[in-house]
Formats: sequence, C-alpha cells, structure tokens
Amino acid sequence: MRSSTGFTLIELMITVAIIGILAVLASASFITFQAKSKQSEAKTNLGAIGNVAEAYKAEKDTYVTDFVGLGWAPTGSTRYGYYYNNSLFSGTPSITPSGGCTIPATDAAASVTSTTFTSIAVGDIDRDATCDRWTYNQDRDLQNSVNDATT
Repeated sequence: MRSSTGFTLIELMITVAIIGILAVLASASFITFQAKSKQSEAKTNLGAIGNVAEAYKAEKDTYVTDFVGLGWAPTGSTRYGYYYNNSLFSGTPSITPSGGCTIPATDAAASVTSTTFTSIAVGDIDRDATCDRWTYNQDRDLQNSVNDATT
C-alpha cells in the first residue's frame, strides 16, 4: 500500500469557490464602508461653514448672504460641491456624473434672509448616477436627504 498525501482537485476547487464567495461579499461591504468614510468630508465642511456663518452673525448681527462675504474655503481637493444660500463656492468641483449633481430646484428657489442660512454639499462619492446630498442650517440641523453610500 502506498500512502498519498495532498489535496484532491475537488477539494481545491471547493476551497477556491468558498474564497471567491467571501471575496465578493467582503468587497461589497468595503465599497459601502469606503463611501461612508468619504461622507465625513461633507459633515466636517458643512460644520465649518456653519461656524463661520455663526461667527459672522455674532459680529454683524446678520447672516452673510453668499460665499464671497463668508470667508470660508476648503483645504485640499474636495469630492463635494458646496453651496451657501444658493451660491456655489467656486473652489469646489463642478460635479457632473451621468445623473448630474447640482443643487435641487427647491433649494435654489428658497429665499435668502438675514436671519437664516442653508449650506448644502452635493457630490458623487461612488461614481454612479446618484449624488450624495447633505444640508446644514442655522439651527445646526444636519440632514442627509440623499444617501449615496447606501443606494
């Protein structure tokens, strides 16, 4: 009798199939996790815009009406386009995926007042037709109305 050691071809094929299935499951989770981590840029920058707007109001007793008077600028390159009271910050990217990332018409039609502000971040964080959209206002209400990380 001979003693043979090693794996059969069937055992190797089953192992490779299991590893393949696990890799597919892990990569889908990784892509979602990566998209969620990219959202921290929008949250951080909208908070900074809100802090600058509040500081301006504390000094002048009114909110500034556009980015020109706000004095805020992001550091480094951004994934999002930033709006403050319907004006796009010129230093942020013009994002146009297949679906188009622009400020919604309902927000563009909103009135600009000296007692309120709305800042918006719109961006395509996972290169599909859906755009991630965050809003932040004078009440420090941060909302993610369109979540590109889960669509």
